[in-house]
Amino acid sequence: MRLLLVEDNERLAQALVEMLALDGHGVDHAVVISEAREFASMVSYDLILLDIMLPDGDGRDFLQELRQSARDVPVIVLTARSEVSDRVSVLDLGADDYLVKPFEFTELEARCRAILRRRGGAATNIKRIGNVEFDLLGGVLKTESTRVELRNRELRLFEVFAANQDIILSKSKLVDRIFAGDEDVSENAIEVYVGRLRKHLRGSTVEIITVRGLGYRMTSA
Repeated sequence: MRLLLVEDNERLAQALVEMLALDGHGVDHAVVISEAREFASMVSYDLILLDIMLPDGDGRDFLQELRQSARDVPVIVLTARSEVSDRVSVLDLGADDYLVKPFEFTELEARCRAILRRRGGAATNIKRIGNVEFDLLGGVLKTESTRVELRNRELRLFEVFAANQDIILSKSKLVDRIFAGDEDVSENAIEVYVGRLRKHLRGSTVEIITVRGLGYRMTSA
């Protein structure tokens, strides 16, 4: 996933960025609302993690701007306020969920997965493409003859392909979806990860096709 974290607490932000990156997510970090606006105007995010009390204003204003502009990117609000009225207010403004600080990283990860499943219309962690079964939670890919635990980047790349079946995805778009903006990554990295996925999918009905000059497309028989 490509995430935007809007958080001014340096220690918390650093910990979240490091843990999310280790889990294979691309994370951009904004400290203030103005910076968050700039990021959101340039990148299509899978999810936004939004603090409320920020140096240049209230995160709820940024949330309201997103919804008024018809951008439906999922938003999880991170707040130190535990009052019911505060939680209700962010949900009424269009937040998909909220977490009261302090929270466990495992809970944040679970809530991220749950929101993305709901947005994708899925009720379970299991996704089936052709004769391939993919466990979104465990990162396990199964074919009729193999069972593979995908590494972090492989997992995120497969998620992008699975959500965009039969759609041509350019290398630059794939880099944008699985790496953070401040990571110095060439498009050759995508070739490496695509090669690994192809090896895992060998013998299945799912194929990642190279569309010369354009990118890649996942198809299934």
